[in-house]
Amino acid sequence: MPVAVYPWHQRQWQEILQRKAALPHALLFKGREGIGKLDFVRKLAQSLACESPAADGAGCGTCQSCRWFAAGNHPDCREMLPEAMRPAGVEKAIADGRKPRQEIIVDDVRDLEVFINLIANHRNGKTIVVYPAEALNVNAANALLKNLEEPPPSTRFMLVAHRPSYLPATIISRCQQVVLPTPPAAIAERWLGEQGMAEPALSLAQTGNAPLAALALDDAEFWTQRKALLGGLAASRVDPLALAEQIGEFPLGRLLGCLQRWTYDLLSAKSTGRVRYNPDFETALTRIAASLRAADIARFLRALVHQQRSVNHPLNPRLFIEQLLLSYAALLRGEDLAGVHAG
Repeated sequence: MPVAVYPWHQRQWQEILQRKAALPHALLFKGREGIGKLDFVRKLAQSLACESPAADGAGCGTCQSCRWFAAGNHPDCREMLPEAMRPAGVEKAIADGRKPRQEIIVDDVRDLEVFINLIANHRNGKTIVVYPAEALNVNAANALLKNLEEPPPSTRFMLVAHRPSYLPATIISRCQQVVLPTPPAAIAERWLGEQGMAEPALSLAQTGNAPLAALALDDAEFWTQRKALLGGLAASRVDPLALAEQIGEFPLGRLLGCLQRWTYDLLSAKSTGRVRYNPDFETALTRIAASLRAADIARFLRALVHQQRSVNHPLNPRLFIEQLLLSYAALLRGEDLAGVHAG
């Protein structure tokens, strides 16, 4: 049976299958995080290696090649992920007494050399998937660029990026770009309902209609943490240090994302009278926005976006949290926001 893709990517799937025999050696798949880009690319890699593809070019799901993909050990496909996204990498980091790396490092690229030089088992060659591509650090990106500039025989690179603007222009210029869209809210809600989610609308609002990201929020811990954070931000008198103590176990990436969405809603409430991400806090957001200047909110939002680059490796995580919240309190008081860049 051909492997299916998510309903919102059907058109892109059919288009790429129609030209899969002429695909270039490097592709960059981009789109919002949490919409299924990695699943799309994995299914494409499977269809390229399938021994008995369906009439439309999709993988059959039953041949030896497809069975290898199902088991996650196809000899002609490698995935290059940050250490923190690989179970074996996490185990090694813990054994070494350190936190798993969130970056793709140059050694990860060099480890592909043997694979690249092997003869492919299948006539359609080998596939290397890089996810997320923006996790490549500078040295890793330079090492990968050499392979993109002088592509090895019968080897295809598929880069998957949530934030392609973080990639070096030299890498982007050597890839054919494929945009994978975010689904309309109605389609995403229907799909989440089919997965058993009782109230998908608020989860989708949190993720900007990214269904897989919304599905990942279907746990009590997230909603407890979110309530504590947003309740503190919505308080009539914000105590940043006390709030930092209360949310100290909140994952940094998740915390920064919540604060970015909160600030976006403040700007939207100020400019349009509507909120996008946190409809259950609309009253508080509207009240707070009324006392702020749009230019100050926009400046704070830009500063938070700037912090996205360092959220995975802050020098001091607790200081990072405190600085974010102190800067938010400064925004409410109409003070200078320069400190948000610290930490």
